[in-house]
Amino acid sequence: MNSNIKQVWQEALSNAITDPKELFALLDLDPELMKGTDAAIQQFPLKVPRGFVARMQKGNPHDPLLKQVLPLGIESNLVPGFDINPLLETAANPIPGLLHKYHGRVLVMLTSACGIHCRYCFRRHFPYTENITGRIGWEKIFAYIRQDSNINEVILSGGDPLAASDQLLKSFTDELIRISQIKRLRIHTRLAVVLPERITDGFIKWITQLPFDKVLVIHVNHPNEINADVMRALKCLQQAGITLLNQSVLLKDVNDHAKTLIELSETLFTAGVLPYYLHILDKVQGAAHFNIDLNRARELHAELCHQLPGYLVPKLVREEPGKLSKTSYSIGV
Repeated sequence: MNSNIKQVWQEALSNAITDPKELFALLDLDPELMKGTDAAIQQFPLKVPRGFVARMQKGNPHDPLLKQVLPLGIESNLVPGFDINPLLETAANPIPGLLHKYHGRVLVMLTSACGIHCRYCFRRHFPYTENITGRIGWEKIFAYIRQDSNINEVILSGGDPLAASDQLLKSFTDELIRISQIKRLRIHTRLAVVLPERITDGFIKWITQLPFDKVLVIHVNHPNEINADVMRALKCLQQAGITLLNQSVLLKDVNDHAKTLIELSETLFTAGVLPYYLHILDKVQGAAHFNIDLNRARELHAELCHQLPGYLVPKLVREEPGKLSKTSYSIGV
């Protein structure tokens, strides 16, 4: 394919909504709700694919999908305990484009782009300019991996790695294949959900031909995010032999009800995805209005344990800076 010709998913991504006025008009929302929006998008721009907006209920300012992307004036409030670098990731960033937090695995960033700007994103203030080096920085990444024989898994995250083209992904993994110690490739993506057109035949061909064990971790917070198109994309990945996991973030007024979380687990399983993590919110500046008290989070998780089989109960976790693993609050299931 001519690399200058955009694919359908690339056109859809470039056509994402970035103007709050357009978002409000499409959803028939009261313009009064836009107070403070301009200040919020100066800090963190609005970006949401039109297909994701189509899953929202018109005229409903409390729609759980809308709340995840809606810029609010309160994001500018400085709240004690909420920081621009909540996980101290810069301390685990030994070279540009690579994070090394946990034993045996490293996280590589191929792009700063995402398919959607979630207002609670813990990397909304991350210094991507210093970390996205392009191909010229890859050799340092590969050299870093080679010098530590304990590293056997590479995680592609970002930004969203699926915002990169198939050609770029293939170029990276063509080099990664040469490092014999790598056994697993894990991809963390929201794009497969917010823009299911991204799961193309070309993508499937690339990922199935890789010699690694492949894991794709999606990010879904509410069952309404999974429509027929998303279901088809996930089934396609499942049929290609990809292990599919989901991680959610517990968000106030979005999914902080047991009924919602139970429906999410059931819907994910129907789509071939196992619930993996239910994250307690990372305390990033601008996201305090999403925060859920730890005791309430544990109550919700206990309800899931009581009503779901163990394999449908995600682990309740929090990531804490400097720790060698995530802190788990899960009870026995």
